[in-house]
Amino acid sequence: MKPRTYYEILGVSRDAALEEITAAKNALAKVYHPDANVHKDIDTTAFMQEILEAYRVLSNPEKRKEYNMEIFGESGSARVFRTFKVGPDDESKDESVSFVTYWNTAAQLNELVSRSIRLIERETKRKKPLRKRFFRKSENSELSNADSLRRRQITQLSLQAVQYITELKMAGIAMEHWNPEAMNWVLVRWGQKKETDYHVLFNRYAAHVEQSKSGAEKMKLRSQNRQFHNNLKKLLSYALNA
Repeated sequence: MKPRTYYEILGVSRDAALEEITAAKNALAKVYHPDANVHKDIDTTAFMQEILEAYRVLSNPEKRKEYNMEIFGESGSARVFRTFKVGPDDESKDESVSFVTYWNTAAQLNELVSRSIRLIERETKRKKPLRKRFFRKSENSELSNADSLRRRQITQLSLQAVQYITELKMAGIAMEHWNPEAMNWVLVRWGQKKETDYHVLFNRYAAHVEQSKSGAEKMKLRSQNRQFHNNLKKLLSYALNA
């Protein structure tokens, strides 16, 4: 198996901006920092070093230019690393090098749902009848504009959510595993043995939950998953009306 590129290590495209590269590094560091895994009997030092080395090069414009020239034979970064491509002849379809990208997708989806629910809750409150409150025409107009902007924001988030959901489903990752605990658990184990099929790791995670979690902990996980799925349905309803 050919060595992974720095872009693959961070799970970003080759045209990623510095902000995206930094965000990916910070997110991965939270999961792979040795201090975060000291009680799990897992040594994540090696992958943490890979993450920091990838960030050191890609965050520096000159070093990144030299790296692109050395690895890809180009001075720019116009090409985009493909997360996946449907088809049996896809030479880049390598399960072991793509999981970080899917992990990033799940993390972005969870953050997007949290943001959207806050907006949806505000919109729901605005729809409730207002008693004994009177507004001037200008105030009503301002409120209407705010409501319209909020709805557009929610619709945009819903369309972005559809893209994330499509990626995760095409990767064969079950919806009950889109939560941070499952994705982080698999990411850490995948980092220890990158040639492992992440689908196998998700099966191991399910067995881990059954064997090591208490009844109360399992119930909490199921409750969190149900809440996430309900919130996701609310958000997707805006995409259907877009």
